[in-house]
Amino acid sequence: MSSRSMLWISCSTGFILATAPLLAGDWPSFRGPNGNGIGDGDPPVRWNVETGEHVRWKTPIPGLAHSSPIVWGDRVFVTTAVSVDDKAPEAKTGWLEGSGDSAPDKGAWTWKVLCLKKSDGSILWQKDAHTGVPKIKRHAKASHANSTPATDGKHVAAFFGSEGLYCYDIDGKLLWKKDLGVFESGPYNAPGLEWGFASSPIIHDGQVIVQCDALNTAFWASFDVKTGSELRRVPRKKEVTTWCTPSILEAGGRTQLICNGFKRMTGYDLSTGERLWWLRGGGDCPVPTPQIADGLIILTNGHGRSPIYAIRADARGDLTPKDDEEKLPDGLAWWQPRGGSYMPTPIVVNSRLYVANDNGILSAHNLKNGDEVFRDRIEGGGTFSASVVAAAGRLYFVNEDGDVFVLEAGDSFKLLAKNDMNEVCMATPAISDGLLLIRGQKHLYCIGR
Repeated sequence: MSSRSMLWISCSTGFILATAPLLAGDWPSFRGPNGNGIGDGDPPVRWNVETGEHVRWKTPIPGLAHSSPIVWGDRVFVTTAVSVDDKAPEAKTGWLEGSGDSAPDKGAWTWKVLCLKKSDGSILWQKDAHTGVPKIKRHAKASHANSTPATDGKHVAAFFGSEGLYCYDIDGKLLWKKDLGVFESGPYNAPGLEWGFASSPIIHDGQVIVQCDALNTAFWASFDVKTGSELRRVPRKKEVTTWCTPSILEAGGRTQLICNGFKRMTGYDLSTGERLWWLRGGGDCPVPTPQIADGLIILTNGHGRSPIYAIRADARGDLTPKDDEEKLPDGLAWWQPRGGSYMPTPIVVNSRLYVANDNGILSAHNLKNGDEVFRDRIEGGGTFSASVVAAAGRLYFVNEDGDVFVLEAGDSFKLLAKNDMNEVCMATPAISDGLLLIRGQKHLYCIGR
């Protein structure tokens, strides 16, 4: 691809030009351009962190964080939270049966934003956004910096939930900050538990957009990326805590903001805040980011129920299907009552929807009609919190133990390699110019040929 190109989004009405100009290697927010998880170039299939094979660099990152790296040009941005009193806080891994306990943290933390050089991993700058005792506790498996930052090449937005929203320029100058209040982030049916915040900001058309769903408040809001002035705040009535990052769809002359949810999954008109469509019937702990592909909006969530919904770009009104009726509401292309994802966000590659669950079961579906193409388990896969990413016709799955499974994207299950990062990995990788940026609990790795 040439030096600077525009990101194109495939829609039922044709190809719509997105507003943000991107370099081929840019990965500007959680799971890359509009959260689709698709990277460029040809990352390695195999590497070895012990011998250094295909390891470009490895940089220690202080603190504890599950946020993902993002990339713009030769700059990589990450966030973290560093305990002032506990020098080695940890996050539990694996399946915590019956446990929704918060971590037993004590004392103050410092929330940080770091900028690294993509070519060699050196730290160009780091800034302290906030220091204090966390206003909400974290889940035993979570961190106090779960939300991935976002950039448009000039600004970097970092969201730390109850500790605030911060916007820097790419050289680390703080431009503005917002206190959006305390988010009581815990399960709807156990309000005494505190699990922490995780929704990541996105930047679109000069706006920083955040989805803020908690037990005590639920809304989405947009801010001028240059000044921080609030442009719009739209209540999400009766919604409970979610941990989802929203997505953008431009089609049919309108720009939609797509928000996952438990009480309602909803598409909003970004310019007016109007609720365009909605549906009910998902799992009660929504986490995955909505996916946009081939004119469809793919929504899935889990816990209690794990459905998959495919919504047409021009949908309007209530799309909630009824289990006992074959006819689907207008605007709902198809749905599956089971087989969705609880934690990891799915991915679409070559009109195939790949859904990976936290238990290592991977299924592939025909994006056109939802038919299952195959279902298999990643043997020895363990537990997955990170979301799948893809490049060069391959799928990259990272489990919590730090094993990276590389699969061929296709109509059958084909494992190509298993690579051990030798440390816990909870964050979703980034892909840029054929490089895999994988965040472990202690280091950020750059893997490349």
